[in-house]
Amino acid sequence: MKQFAKRMVCLLTGILMVLAILTGCSGTPKDEKSDSLVPSSTTEERGVLRIGMECAYAPFNWTQSTAEVANGDTAVPIYGTNDYAYGYDIMVAKLLAEELDMDLEIHKVEWSSIVLGMNAGDYDIILAGMSYSTERDQSVDFTEPYYVRDNVIIVNKEGAYANASGLSDFTGASCTTQIGTSWVHYVPQIPEVEQLTYYETTAEVVMAVSMGTADCGILDEPTALSATLANDNIAYIKLPAEDGFTVPEGTSLNICIAVKEGESALQKTLNDALVAISLDEEKMAELMNTAIEVQPLGD
Repeated sequence: MKQFAKRMVCLLTGILMVLAILTGCSGTPKDEKSDSLVPSSTTEERGVLRIGMECAYAPFNWTQSTAEVANGDTAVPIYGTNDYAYGYDIMVAKLLAEELDMDLEIHKVEWSSIVLGMNAGDYDIILAGMSYSTERDQSVDFTEPYYVRDNVIIVNKEGAYANASGLSDFTGASCTTQIGTSWVHYVPQIPEVEQLTYYETTAEVVMAVSMGTADCGILDEPTALSATLANDNIAYIKLPAEDGFTVPEGTSLNICIAVKEGESALQKTLNDALVAISLDEEKMAELMNTAIEVQPLGD
């Protein structure tokens, strides 16, 4: 009887060992697959570069309904939608993703909440035509610039300020711009300016000037040029140095990539990639010219 009991114990032990081995073998692929769906703490390990942008700020970034682009390139799908994103920011993002051997995931978000979305973990970086400022530097960290812009004034071709050439010519004008941008710090530089409501998007700024709601608006030159191609009522004035804007304290003309504050490893990775893709002044101009040429004016 004792020998029978011993045999049963041995048999049961053997069965349990075999089951453990089989379970371990069959469970490994499932566990690996599950782990691959869980975001890791670093973008590089994940293999996906998640980017937040407006997708409403041509020529830096815009939304279009198809993947086709006039230059033969392909727009990138916007996460959670049937639309696509393209523009200067996407062109730079694709170069960075290729250099880093990563896929792109574009998240469309309103400008007013773009930093909140990144800090909440919805995406890893902001590559959205954002300029450096000391105020923003309190809540995010910035890379080296991937574009350097000039700021200009847009006007209605038939308006009272169509023939203005310097900042002093805009004395007493009503002016608007996009909320939450460095441009709001330029508006008070217009003598005796009438400051109007600021808008959520640059498209609304352009429309306000086109409709005569505002005498003028402040944008960067690429965006202003883009607006003139899309709206026949719009022209822009590039101000001379002797009668033009001064860069407000704490702001910059440098357009940079933003990462979460303290993510120095990701910041360095992106800076190294920017160097590797040789994004010098000439290449910046080439990419921006292409973005302006291919923007879908009627889309």
